[in-house]
Amino acid sequence: MKISQRLSEEETNNLLETLKTRFEENPNRHPDLEWSKIEEKLRADSNKLYSLSEMERTGGEPDVVNYNKEKDQYIFFDCVAESPEGRRSACYDQEALESRKKFKPKTSALAMAVIMQVDLLTEEDYAELQQLGEFDTKTSSWLKTPEEVRKRGGALFGDFRFGRVFTYHNGAESYYKSRGFRTRLIV
Repeated sequence: MKISQRLSEEETNNLLETLKTRFEENPNRHPDLEWSKIEEKLRADSNKLYSLSEMERTGGEPDVVNYNKEKDQYIFFDCVAESPEGRRSACYDQEALESRKKFKPKTSALAMAVIMQVDLLTEEDYAELQQLGEFDTKTSSWLKTPEEVRKRGGALFGDFRFGRVFTYHNGAESYYKSRGFRTRLIV
């Protein structure tokens, strides 16, 4: 489901200023990249701006973490220290949500990601993120789960403990106030 959402000029300018400041304050995440080229691509795509605004609104603090030169694509990840607060207490997907008999969460990670028009981080993405700092030292984040794991009722999540990145599993229907999800956006 694709939702077209336009930001006002003021919202666009405020978002771009926030992203530029974060970009300039964290040069280790994107060496050799120029903000002006990124901003130009963002201004040309209102749907990507909407997605970034949702990442920001829900507490993700998105930032550029990679660049695919062959495809001329910038990759944004949620770079907030702990799993985004506005995306916590969600089970993994709609099937998991429907399977709960009692104490259902309001939504699922995948449902929110669809509305935001973003992807959950994969295990590989999460490992790449953790090379840029220590993330989820007190929280955890749902990760895009391979179909063979999901078919068996499970879902993956990751965190950083004891100086290491861990990937674990849980029932997809589980949810915790300290578990959210991190996203990726390709621009």
